Amino acid sequence: MRTGILAGAVAGAAGTAALNAVTYVDMAVRGRGGSETPQQSVEAMEDRLPVSVPGEGETRENRVSALGSLSGVVTGVGIGVMFGVLRRAGLRPPGPVGAVLVGLTAMASTNASMASLGVSDPRDWSVGDWLSDLVPHLAYGAVAYATLAALD
Repeated sequence: MRTGILAGAVAGAAGTAALNAVTYVDMAVRGRGGSETPQQSVEAMEDRLPVSVPGEGETRENRVSALGSLSGVVTGVGIGVMFGVLRRAGLRPPGPVGAVLVGLTAMASTNASMASLGVSDPRDWSVGDWLSDLVPHLAYGAVAYATLAALD
């Protein structure tokens, strides 16, 4: 079990790096700004929990931004851990199937949380919005799954 957790954490971190790289390439190529949904998610969670992000003005905004980014890392590593444990338990679909499964699971996880928090409604997204979300998550899945396989 420990091996699955550690391998999954490494795979999730590698996949997260790939997702971020693909996202930043897209931003550079298209000249688009970064998504504000991670920060909006932090603020939506803050509204529901008995805690608040400390600080005022720019200091608070910077903390919210950092927490939004960290939530993506935690999600990426967590999904990796889950698949590391599943792989250790014997779930080993072929490479392309595993990569898509891992990527779509990560995508569903983030989209479901944003929808449940009222931050975004994927039902209202355009085709371009879906592609901007899908491509980085598939990169995440490909790198995370390949890393799990390499660590066997």
